Amino acid sequence: MFPPSKYLDLSHTSHPKLFSEDEPAWAAIGRIEDYLDKLLKSVDGTLIHGSIHPSANVGTRVYVAADAIVEANAVIQGPAWIGSDSVVRSGAYLRNNVIIGNHCALGNSSEFKNCLLFDDCEVPHFNYVGDSILGYKVHLGAGAICSNVRLDRSNVKLRHDEKEIDSGLRKFGAIIGDGTEVGCNTVLNPGTILGRDCILYPVTQWQGILGEKKIVKNHPHLNIVDRK
Repeated sequence: MFPPSKYLDLSHTSHPKLFSEDEPAWAAIGRIEDYLDKLLKSVDGTLIHGSIHPSANVGTRVYVAADAIVEANAVIQGPAWIGSDSVVRSGAYLRNNVIIGNHCALGNSSEFKNCLLFDDCEVPHFNYVGDSILGYKVHLGAGAICSNVRLDRSNVKLRHDEKEIDSGLRKFGAIIGDGTEVGCNTVLNPGTILGRDCILYPVTQWQGILGEKKIVKNHPHLNIVDRK
């Protein structure tokens, strides 16, 4: 149930070892910290191969691959792994345990924590990605949020086939399948799972599981009157 291959093409990440086909895709979220710790220890030599602006704040346990760019005033607290040709733009904040794939864009006023982004992800403006996995070519519109904690602080639960499934995680944001587009100012509530190639209209509040190739339309009613 919910195997990684249903949502994610593991050939588009350098970190497929995080996943097991015998476990739900979200199990990888709980393994990011240990995996990243071992990965950083395995690096022989310098960790920084890309371009770091002098005003960027980059921690000691941060790997930056060749051709990656960290712009002025970005903060990478670490531990973190930044793939090749990725850009961490000015004002981005990467907290602990962040793994970024190749050719990704992380933008202004966006915050990342305990998450994995597959290759070619775009998270460019005013986003929060916590305890989440974003698949290949996922795009978050400006202001889209992956909320990761329930208000009562209990384990995140999912509903499937009229049954409640305990994820075993107190912090679990979203699993977003390959190629899915999330519109501006959309909120993904804790435990969201989105299938491949979906579109969520802007200003959507989503909770639960969405199948692949679905469009979630959000047409708010607008009352237009003549100005006096």
